[in-house]
Amino acid sequence: MSDSKIISEPPAANSGKQRRTKKTRQELLRSARAIFAREGFEHARLEDIASKAGKTRGAFYANFKDKEDVFFAIFEENIDRDIEELNRLLLGLPTIEQRTQALADYLSKLSKDRERILLNLEFKLYAIRHPRKRKRLADLHGVMRLRSSMPELNRLIPLLREHSTKTKLTDSLVICAIVDGLSLNHLFDPEVLDNQVLTHYLNLFMREFLSGNSRGINKNEVVTLAK
Repeated sequence: MSDSKIISEPPAANSGKQRRTKKTRQELLRSARAIFAREGFEHARLEDIASKAGKTRGAFYANFKDKEDVFFAIFEENIDRDIEELNRLLLGLPTIEQRTQALADYLSKLSKDRERILLNLEFKLYAIRHPRKRKRLADLHGVMRLRSSMPELNRLIPLLREHSTKTKLTDSLVICAIVDGLSLNHLFDPEVLDNQVLTHYLNLFMREFLSGNSRGINKNEVVTLAK
């Protein structure tokens, strides 16, 4: 029998290393959120993200490939949190009306998250300014939105389960467009589009949108929503 031994880290050491790696990743994500929101996606530097987190450039590349990669990690983190919170909210409510109100209230809360709204807008602007990347980024965005938002809508209206993937992606993008538009103008002029008005229009939109998906939106409903 050979005297040589296979040396491996004990489970406790592996667990500690995993915790440190996860902690480093979370610190880089928090830093990236702040830098992207402050400087804009395109002007943000990897060195600044690493420095703000107290990490090296090498630590950044050990966790992320590039700025796009770290953004999507931020986006996926948001989605995971949204799913967890919406599951708790919606599954405990017995009626469609209550679930619709809860979803509208949740979207209203997200619309007041300045950092998150700026991050969403920055990344979309980056994709629009770079046509060669736009399709790939839009596809990735769509896949994540489909994974995150449609299960909650399916719980609101069972009929949506029968919709095609394309229709669900369109529905999801419509919701994003309304939230982005209201949120941007809320940040731009909060005295006019204040919290109460913002919540009112989100509630109106969700009621019309969900009723439209169950019956088919007609011209009169579109006019009503636009007012």
